[in-house]
Amino acid sequence: MTIQYDSMNQVIDRVIENVEKVLVGKRHTAELAIVALLANGHVLLEDVPGVGKTMLVRAIAKSLGAEFKRIQFTPDLLPSDLTGMSIYNQKEMNFEFRPGPLLANIVLADEINRTSPKTQAALLEGMEEGSVTVDGETRVLPRPFFVMATQNPIEYEGTFPLPEAQLDRFIMKISMGYPTRSEEVEVLNRMITSQPIEDIKPVITIEEVLQLQEKTKEVHVEDSIKEYIVEIITRTRHHHDIYLGVSPRGSLALLKACQAYALINERDYVIPDDVKHLAPYVLGHRLILKPEAKFTNVEVGEVIADVIKRVKVPIFKRGGTA
Repeated sequence: MTIQYDSMNQVIDRVIENVEKVLVGKRHTAELAIVALLANGHVLLEDVPGVGKTMLVRAIAKSLGAEFKRIQFTPDLLPSDLTGMSIYNQKEMNFEFRPGPLLANIVLADEINRTSPKTQAALLEGMEEGSVTVDGETRVLPRPFFVMATQNPIEYEGTFPLPEAQLDRFIMKISMGYPTRSEEVEVLNRMITSQPIEDIKPVITIEEVLQLQEKTKEVHVEDSIKEYIVEIITRTRHHHDIYLGVSPRGSLALLKACQAYALINERDYVIPDDVKHLAPYVLGHRLILKPEAKFTNVEVGEVIADVIKRVKVPIFKRGGTA
């Protein structure tokens, strides 16, 4: 069954409303996660423990009726613990492949910076290639395939920070933040008698998700918007506070994210405000600030805002630009 354009936003809204049943006041975070999913990307969630990162991923998976797997990353985790392995069956006298948790639709990679670089690489191969290699054989991952990886921004002892080349594989990096006082009281009220996550039912099928991902690719992007994105990216490579700017992969990531964001806002075209809204989430983790900027407590978000402020916004008209 093909989703009609006028009902797409209703379908996406139902997914976000499902997440809101579990996480109070996190609609914006849920929207960003759905943007990443529709753009065929992956998300790095960086936040302190206990703010609902796992619940967010579980709620999305249950809303999609998708297969969900959670991987707790530890220093002794091996690549085969993710991808699976071939085990000899003495009765059948042959090797049987036992799939690992990575072969699922929605994967929560919990505390990804607590495992070794070799195991991190196995996850990132799947994210980039859509497949994993086990015993010399390439196995295609299911579609859709969506990874949300978490890491704690405070506790760094005994961790293996992701290098820039691997951070670049995530379409965006987001944080959830603490709830407001009223939101936290509402959380307590909801949790007294039951666990809302158990009551969530699927509101969209896997087939519909794949259709939405294809529709995202069809969202129109004017040439002037593409030039606007490239100009922002180029300026990150020459900014006085930035040591390493954004790569061309970052340009493509921002373009795809803008297409998805336009779709969930009931538009079949991208506008400059989409670019400005998503740039901090898509570009922030791709930048390296100069040491002197860090010493003066310059924040990445401030630098991105300064870059955007210096780029002329194209005058946009539906159906063309002027």
